[in-house]
Amino acid sequence: QVQLVESGGGLVQAGGSLRLSCAASGRTFSSYAMGWFRQAPGKEREFVGVISWSGGRTYYTDSVKGRFTISRDNAKNTVYLQMNSVNPEDTAVYYCAAGRVYGFPFITDYWGQGTQVTVSS
Repeated sequence: QVQLVESGGGLVQAGGSLRLSCAASGRTFSSYAMGWFRQAPGKEREFVGVISWSGGRTYYTDSVKGRFTISRDNAKNTVYLQMNSVNPEDTAVYYCAAGRVYGFPFITDYWGQGTQVTVSS
């Protein structure tokens, strides 16, 4: 069992940066690939990116490539989403998720409760 808690969301101006964190409980965190998803108002939840259990591989959806970076610190049981050059289309609730297998589509086993990111123009 893995419990995930996101933090770091808030209001940011277009062009700015924000870093989200996802803290995981459980001693098996380092064996999971970790992903980020987001859901904008009135839209379906969409995949943002994923990082392998070791942190050595990452994959992003096209709309965030070059702007967002996923990293992890297995010693702290935490995964991060660094968001740079944000724009209003990035406004959404952001969720982290854990899955046994790194890949796309990313198959998830556990979800966090989400954190709101709002980008003002």
